[in-house]
Amino acid sequence: MAEGEEKKTRPEPEAPQADAMQVEAEGRQLEPEAPRTASPSAPLEKLTQREECAPAASAPSAEPMAEGTASTKEPELVIAEKISAEKIVAEKISAAKIITSKIGAAKASATEVRAAYEHPIAIRVTHWVNAVCVFVLVTSGLRIFRAFPSFGPKIPEQDLIDIPKAITLGGWLGGALQWHFTFMWLFAASGAVYLSYQLLSGHYRTVLFTPKDIPGVWPMVRHYFLFGPKPPVTGQYNPLQKLAYTSTVGFGILSFLTGLVLYKPAQYSLLAFLFGGFHLTRVWHFVSMCGFVAFVPGHLIMVALHGWSNFYSMLAGWKREPEYQD
Repeated sequence: MAEGEEKKTRPEPEAPQADAMQVEAEGRQLEPEAPRTASPSAPLEKLTQREECAPAASAPSAEPMAEGTASTKEPELVIAEKISAEKIVAEKISAAKIITSKIGAAKASATEVRAAYEHPIAIRVTHWVNAVCVFVLVTSGLRIFRAFPSFGPKIPEQDLIDIPKAITLGGWLGGALQWHFTFMWLFAASGAVYLSYQLLSGHYRTVLFTPKDIPGVWPMVRHYFLFGPKPPVTGQYNPLQKLAYTSTVGFGILSFLTGLVLYKPAQYSLLAFLFGGFHLTRVWHFVSMCGFVAFVPGHLIMVALHGWSNFYSMLAGWKREPEYQD
């Protein structure tokens, strides 16, 4: 029984284990700590620790994420604001350019000079050549006329008019004939070029006098010579100018044909017959010269009244600020 009691009362080996644990604890205090080794329960402890610390850790980590999203959004907003600002600036610049262009166009229109190309090169060249030829032919012709200043019979001679020598060319009959016959052919060639160009180019429509221009002649005469009201300008030439220029062409043709009869009366006897004979041919030739002499003063008056631009147009071809509309 005693042995059985001993067996029953024998303490379990807990005390030695406690002593051993105290010894180990004391030894651990005395010895340097060794690196911890992972135990089988370590993963579970770590998981529980992570779960416990998850709310605490998630709170501070949310701020960096929010900061990160904010930091990513901030450049996008800045870029969008920059783009919108650039668009606004571009729109303002384009509006300023439009305003500047409109102002420039307004200034250009205000300072713009309207011009019309009235006289082509062929018209200008023949005009000045004919002007020189008419001057030489008239002055030398008057000198020729002084040799027999009458249209009647030579005996008895009756002078129709006494032409002053100062307004004649050639010095004497022979010299005047040389001047006259030389410029006669130059005048004929220039006139042929002028008429050919007018007909082929259709430019004659601007200068040819037609029946519909007859009503406008008197208002222009009243304006030029009687200081009447100025009629409206509807074209490059007014009716009176058309009448003068068309008549001048007729005088030129008449003077050339009658001059051929006086130059070679035997060769052009048929033409002399059409003019009424040699004596009447002289009359018609003198009438054509009078037509040129009457035309020149009226032409110069018209040029003076229309101003410098009208004269300059016969030099350069262009007329500044024409009164008529193109």
